[in-house]
Amino acid sequence: MTHELPPRRTNRARTRLLSVTGLVVVALAVGSLLVWHAQLSELLDLDSAADKHPVVAGSGATGNKPPVTETSATLPPDGEPTKAPTTPSKSNPTADPTKSVQTTGPVYAEESDLGLTPKMRSRLRKATAAAKADGITISITSARRSVAKQKQLLKAAIAKYGSYREAIRWVLPPEKSAHVKGKAVDIGPRSAMTWLEKNGWRYGLCRRYDNEPWHFEALTTPGKRCPALQVSGAAEAG
Repeated sequence: MTHELPPRRTNRARTRLLSVTGLVVVALAVGSLLVWHAQLSELLDLDSAADKHPVVAGSGATGNKPPVTETSATLPPDGEPTKAPTTPSKSNPTADPTKSVQTTGPVYAEESDLGLTPKMRSRLRKATAAAKADGITISITSARRSVAKQKQLLKAAIAKYGSYREAIRWVLPPEKSAHVKGKAVDIGPRSAMTWLEKNGWRYGLCRRYDNEPWHFEALTTPGKRCPALQVSGAAEAG
C-alpha cells in the first residue's frame, strides 16, 4: 500500500480562472466602450436613431422646403383669431384732465342707409329693389349726416349764396334738418330721381322740395299719394 497523494489539478484550475477573468475584462471593456460612445454622441450632437426615421409626406419630404409652421394665416377660419397684444396708450401731457371724453353714437358713411331710421331704411330698400327690377339703379349720395357735417354744409352755402336766408333754401341748420335725424335721403342719378318721384308713393317715399329733385322722405303711407311739393326748405327754418 502506497501513501502517495493524487496529482493536483493546478494547471486546469489556473486555466479556468484566467478564462473567467478574461471574459470579465472583455465585458468591462465593451461596456466602457458603449458608455463612451453614447457620451461622445451626445457631446458632438450626432444623429440618433429617431432622427434617421424617414420624413412623411407633408412635412418637407419633397423638395427643400421646411415644414409648414401654423400661423394666423394657416389656422382654420372658424378658429378664434389671435388677438395682438395691446400696447398701453401714451398719455397726452397737453390734454386737459378736467375735460372728460365725450362718446358719440355709431358713425355711418353718408352714402350708406344704415344711419337712417328703420322705417326710412326699410322703405328705401324695397323701392331700390323694385327700381332694380325695372333696370334703374338708385344710388345714395347723402343719407344721415352728423351735426358737424350739416353745420359745414350750411357755412359753405352761406358763403356761396351770400346770406343765411338764401342758404337755407338749400341747406337747413342741424336742428331742422331731416338728414341729421336720419329721415331723409338724397339720391342719384337723374334716372333714379325720376323713377322714385313717379313710384316712390308705392313705398311711402316722396320728393319733398320743388328745388331738390334728389331729396326724398317718408311722407306718406305706402300706397297713398304724396303731398304737394314745398317750394324749398326755407319755411322749415322759420
